[in-house]
Amino acid sequence: MARTTEQDFIASLDREPAPADLPPTLQSIRHGLRGEWEQAHGIVQGLDGADAAWIHAWLHRIEGDLDNAGYWYRRAGRSLASGGTGEEGRLIAAELLSR
Repeated sequence: MARTTEQDFIASLDREPAPADLPPTLQSIRHGLRGEWEQAHGIVQGLDGADAAWIHAWLHRIEGDLDNAGYWYRRAGRSLASGGTGEEGRLIAAELLSR
């Protein structure tokens, strides 16, 4: 199966179904970028590691809970983001897709 590119990922935001090869981290980001916070959060809660912590932080930023976001940014080893949440979500996805 072909690997999802950043362009394919962004294009998928406006259609169903999601690309079949998306790992849970990218599924969570996709839901978050689509405004489906509960689904995004439900996925990331079951994941471990720095990438999951970064996504978790971003989702709490979207929610407006900056204290909780700060906790997750620290767990991810990252600074609290200051740009738009949509921009940050696309940045996280791009970084994960580039690996």
